[in-house]
Amino acid sequence: MPLRSIGRSLSLGAYMAYAGKGQRSGKGFAKDRPDGTLIWGHATSPSRASALLQLAARLRAQRAKFTFLLTTPTPDPAPDHLRHGDIWQVLPEDTIVGAARFLDHWRPDIGLWTGGYFRPVLLERAKRREVPMILIDACEEGFNAPHQRWLPEILRSNLESFDSVFARSGNAAQKLRRLGVPDETLTVTGPLQEGRNALPCDEEERQEMARALGGRPVWLAAMAQPEEVPTILEAHRQSSRMAHRQLLILVPDDETRGPEFSAMLHEQGLATATRSAGERPSERTRVLLGDTRGEMGLWYRLAPVTFMASSLFPGFGGRDPFEPAALGSAILYGPNVSRHLSAYSRFANAGAARIVNDSQALTTALELLSAPDRVAQMASAGWEVASEGAEATDRVIDLLQDMLDMLGKG
Repeated sequence: MPLRSIGRSLSLGAYMAYAGKGQRSGKGFAKDRPDGTLIWGHATSPSRASALLQLAARLRAQRAKFTFLLTTPTPDPAPDHLRHGDIWQVLPEDTIVGAARFLDHWRPDIGLWTGGYFRPVLLERAKRREVPMILIDACEEGFNAPHQRWLPEILRSNLESFDSVFARSGNAAQKLRRLGVPDETLTVTGPLQEGRNALPCDEEERQEMARALGGRPVWLAAMAQPEEVPTILEAHRQSSRMAHRQLLILVPDDETRGPEFSAMLHEQGLATATRSAGERPSERTRVLLGDTRGEMGLWYRLAPVTFMASSLFPGFGGRDPFEPAALGSAILYGPNVSRHLSAYSRFANAGAARIVNDSQALTTALELLSAPDRVAQMASAGWEVASEGAEATDRVIDLLQDMLDMLGKG
């Protein structure tokens, strides 16, 4: 055996022995493993969690049913966009018992690991069980954990667990080559980033609704909480002084609270058309209450400007800005977007989103965006952000398709 392989084996053996001491039984699993194919993806950051869930959704649209198990290092923040067929759990401690219980329970057919930040025991156990593994979005900082710097042979051994490695940059690829990743398994794809396919809508309904609106200026307040409604309505009143035919589409975060929203609108004396009642806006309608499920694709298409609510007050964490951006709507948002902070930062840095803190700031933003050229500029910037990272996602999906075919899955 070569000296490097001997050193690697000794380092890993020492780490495994340490990981076997003082083990706890750990918590049970909230769900049983479903029948059929299970793909496991580990997200080392909230943005990667979103990207993996979106990747799974795209793959699910292309082939037969499978279960996607998403793991994260910590329980906070909980991931958004879990769909039917998705399961989320926090990864157990990196011990021999914890790794064995995890793999025994879930029995993944394929594993995806993002970024780096390895769990050496878990990856070693997965390799022993011959779980096909793919490393995605490998970045330089993902290989700088203390145990990786102090015991580089363990890092090299973990990298051997992966059948394919996708690096997010040329610098990351160079580091991976120095750590022994062969060129035939290494590809530079750019970053795996959050993105969003356009939400669907009924095109015939969109055309009919557009005719009903008759060219009126429209803005959307999406995923609103009841306590945000006064701020939204005050901004609507103030900005309507410059655009007197302006229509607000107001969508509750919970559509079952439609009656509560309707009562607030009528208390304010605002002529309202209620979607759940089958009403369409007339020329005198000031607010269209979108209290139905599954129609966000319609509202984003009708509104050039969207205020993403659940963001003015703490406790809600904001909602996904990729949804309006993918459909060409300029984005406004409040200061409390902790669940999607990295995404909003990307849009804001690109000039595709603007933060507002109160009704006056929201009014000012709506007045500025009454100019079509300003809206078009923001929408174009948003579309560019929403479409970034497509290459990495496409390459991973193609590889997963091939691997599933080889395994006879799906």
